[in-house]
Amino acid sequence: MAIWTNIIIVVHVLVALAIIGLVLLQHGKGADMGSGFGGGASSSLFGATGSANFLSRTTAVLATVFFLLSLALAYIASTAPRESGSVVDRAAARAQKKEVEQNASPSQDKPAPSAAEAGKAAPPAQAPKDKNVPQ
Repeated sequence: MAIWTNIIIVVHVLVALAIIGLVLLQHGKGADMGSGFGGGASSSLFGATGSANFLSRTTAVLATVFFLLSLALAYIASTAPRESGSVVDRAAARAQKKEVEQNASPSQDKPAPSAAEAGKAAPPAQAPKDKNVPQ
C-alpha cells in the first residue's frame, strides 16, 4: 500500500504544479480594465465572457483531479495502522527488543574488544631497540 501512497503523492504534486502554471498563463478578467471605461472592454468586464477556452477547461479538470487526489490521500492517512505512544516510547521499545534478541541468540564468535578495552587489557607494545641508534 505504501507504493500506491507514494505514486498518489507524486501525481498530486505534479497536478498542483500544472494548475499553478495554467493559472499563471491565463488572461485575467480584470486585465482590460486599465484601457479605460469608454472603450468596448468595459461592457464585457462584468458581463458574460462566452465559452471557456482550452486553458480554463484544463484548469477545471486538473482542479477536479487535485480535489479527488486530496480526498484519496486523506482516506489513506485515516485508515493507516497507527502505533500508540510517542516516538521516544517506540524507540525505547525497539532498543529493548533488539537487546533481548542479541542476548537470546547464541554468539558463534566472541566479539572483538573495542579499542578502549584492548588498551586496558594489554600493555602497549614496545618497538625492538636498534643497536645502532644511540639511546
